[in-house]
Amino acid sequence: MVKVAMTSDNHFDVNRIDSVEMGKRQAEYLHQQQVKIYLIAGDLFNNFENSLNYVRQLDHEVGADMQVRWIAGNHDMLNAVTYDELENLTTPTYLHNHYLDIANTKWRIIGNNGWYDYSLAEETGSTDDFVKWKRAYWIDGGIKQPMSDLQRMGIVLHQTGKILQDATLTDKKILFMTHFSPRKEYIQVHPEIRMWNMSNGMMGSLHLGEMLKQYHVQKVLFGHLHLHVNSRILDDTTFYNQAVGYHKKRHNEWYMDNFFDQWREQLKIVNLT
Repeated sequence: MVKVAMTSDNHFDVNRIDSVEMGKRQAEYLHQQQVKIYLIAGDLFNNFENSLNYVRQLDHEVGADMQVRWIAGNHDMLNAVTYDELENLTTPTYLHNHYLDIANTKWRIIGNNGWYDYSLAEETGSTDDFVKWKRAYWIDGGIKQPMSDLQRMGIVLHQTGKILQDATLTDKKILFMTHFSPRKEYIQVHPEIRMWNMSNGMMGSLHLGEMLKQYHVQKVLFGHLHLHVNSRILDDTTFYNQAVGYHKKRHNEWYMDNFFDQWREQLKIVNLT
């Protein structure tokens, strides 16, 4: 049995948290829980280098008895990284388009940053409408990419299909980690609010969810949506959204009064055998 802990959307900079000190507290708690693998489904900082440095420090802090793996969320992609670097970075802790086999089990952890294709919006409208709205109102308008959102999501699907097929052919059980939502069941619908509908288009992709179903993926960790919901089973797959979320003066999503307690309460630990 291997204990795997899962989190997402810690947003250290938005929440004004000293990530070095918090990393030490997190490492201590993870060791107390006898966790062997710690997964982070993106959105640590609004800066990729800061996110990468935090994960490196945490990986050093936990030592050889634990492995830390992460993928980038849209906030991590905002600064200090290019699209090519996101795709091609080679470092043990970064799991985008890579996998980790858990020794002495049949489990394989697969990571992909993910993206979106507007398919989760209640009213899809035209592609141009979403593109214009994103550039005008959405934080991701600052992320530079050498292709359209639909093309980028196509690459995600191609990568994911290949790596899932390989896992299936080798008879692996799969825990898939991505940042964006692969299921419409998690999307809040307010058709009377156009801004809300447009933002739902940036939440993820129905097509990724269909692919995960096709390959009978057992477990999926994702972030992006700060929902604070229990795990749920959809089409025989267990989905986890373990977002810590924002604690801001005008936008407080926490139900605990400090970051560590909020992180600990949102942390999900599963036993893989």
